[in-house]
Amino acid sequence: MAQVPQTFFDALAVRTWCGLALETLGRAREEIDAINVYPVADGDTGTNLYLTVESAVAAVEAVFAAHEVGAGVSGKPTLADAAGAMAHGALIGAQGNSGTILAQLLRGMAQVLTADGETPHTDGSGLRAALRHAADSARQAVAHPVEGTVLTVASAAADAAEGAEGDCGAVARAAYEGARTALAATPGQLAVLGRAGVVDAGGRGLVAVLAALVETFTGQTPRPVASSGEQAYVPPGTGTDVATDGDARTGTDTADQAPAGDDCAAPQAGGPAFEVIYLLEADDASVQRLRSRLDALGDSLVVVGGDGLWNVHVHVDDAGAAVEAGVEAGRPYRIRITHFGLGDVHTTGGGRPPRERVQRAVVAVVPGEGLAGLYSEAGATAVLARPGERPASGELVDAVRRAHAHEVVLLPNDADLRHTAAAAAEQARAEGIRVALIPTRSAVQGIAALAVHEPERRFDEDVVSMTSAAGATRYAEVVVAERESWTMAGICQAGDVLGLVEGDVAVIGSDVTATAESVLDRMLQAGGELVTLVLGDDAPQSVADRLEARVRESYLAVDTVVYRGGRQGALLLIGVE
Repeated sequence: MAQVPQTFFDALAVRTWCGLALETLGRAREEIDAINVYPVADGDTGTNLYLTVESAVAAVEAVFAAHEVGAGVSGKPTLADAAGAMAHGALIGAQGNSGTILAQLLRGMAQVLTADGETPHTDGSGLRAALRHAADSARQAVAHPVEGTVLTVASAAADAAEGAEGDCGAVARAAYEGARTALAATPGQLAVLGRAGVVDAGGRGLVAVLAALVETFTGQTPRPVASSGEQAYVPPGTGTDVATDGDARTGTDTADQAPAGDDCAAPQAGGPAFEVIYLLEADDASVQRLRSRLDALGDSLVVVGGDGLWNVHVHVDDAGAAVEAGVEAGRPYRIRITHFGLGDVHTTGGGRPPRERVQRAVVAVVPGEGLAGLYSEAGATAVLARPGERPASGELVDAVRRAHAHEVVLLPNDADLRHTAAAAAEQARAEGIRVALIPTRSAVQGIAALAVHEPERRFDEDVVSMTSAAGATRYAEVVVAERESWTMAGICQAGDVLGLVEGDVAVIGSDVTATAESVLDRMLQAGGELVTLVLGDDAPQSVADRLEARVRESYLAVDTVVYRGGRQGALLLIGVE
């Protein structure tokens, strides 16, 4: 951590600010999580903000490390280098609604700070301009801005900064005080906050980030925000005023009880059940069309980024359709789909939600958009693995955190993810989460495990039942060979259709349907009660129709179920229970 205070806003100040912001959010994370009520009461605003800033810090530190390797005074990073890294790191690591908005705020600041790449530093006037552009660009990124949210707090901070004279310290302090005052007023602007007696959680997080900015330039830590709900917002008419000086009743204090992802449309009773987030490589025109399509699918739409890279966040009922819209627009990756579960604002229509974690959740890695939607509808937190892009352990740990449960069952659904999943489970256990790893090697085994999952059962009993169901499911896949190679079934040529049973090539053919039939016959020779077929995007429906007919004609008392998997890599996945 660099020394404070910093005189100018230069690369070192960016580094210092990011580090202090991470520390500040780390201390306030659980408090902010606990007051999350809008737009979805899933208790993760503080965590999402922390993870977003953590990604920004890593990117900035990487820039400094790269310049240190080059050595020499001339090797120091510029303001543009550091600010650009901060914005990019936040963009690719943004979590949830609140983290996505914060990423756009940092990007808006960076656009001003990097406008002249040769400037070594900026002063109070430059910081004022950066804060103004940050607030404006964040508001533009939200499909339907709502007052009483983090957007309101950001705008108030920019307004207060514009009226401040002096150096960066004076501007930062003015912005901080403006944000605190605006935060105190949020319960009167948004009904769900007023009913819960809290302020906006995303706004509370922004106040914490601005407090770190004040410390960066003054060396002084602003008065801490109270975390007790009883010390926070007092509804109008009670005869008690809300203070704005940082005492126990300031709006900042109550922000600790506010909600996560507070930047979009007001929550509706019976609203969308899934949160979908992904990074997207696409051009501006495609993203504009994507905004319109996603806006029609759900709410809480936030699309941030630019220059070909975007972070997309939306709440929808049809998670698969949201991902498919991204596929049509460009190349989505790092796709995360979260089921909000019962008892949140969307399903209850408002009111103070329970703050406790759910008792048990399932986290599963899935190979296609269709299966991601299927798993999510069954209540699991799905991590989408694109062909050739298996998730890292950090992504799995993040998914376990997002599940927000005391107990988590982890389904890797890929033999090659076994060690990665084990590392993620170990890290999650170190954080106090009870995690059971079921070594599923295919998504169809995961489907079998999820089918017998009963959260009300004792954890050990549930894990045993799910493990047994997965182990009793034989799995296969039909793929197209990419190159000539030796296999257990002989030599295959590029373009051949391969049938793999339990991971080994068992059939080499030229026709998809014929190869799939051969594979299915081999699997059913040992008996079975249920056949699960998961079709990839490139597999015609006729394949499933033919296999269903084959089962009806040749295998009595065997049922068949068919799913569309999306872009899952394999033409067809087959499971036999």
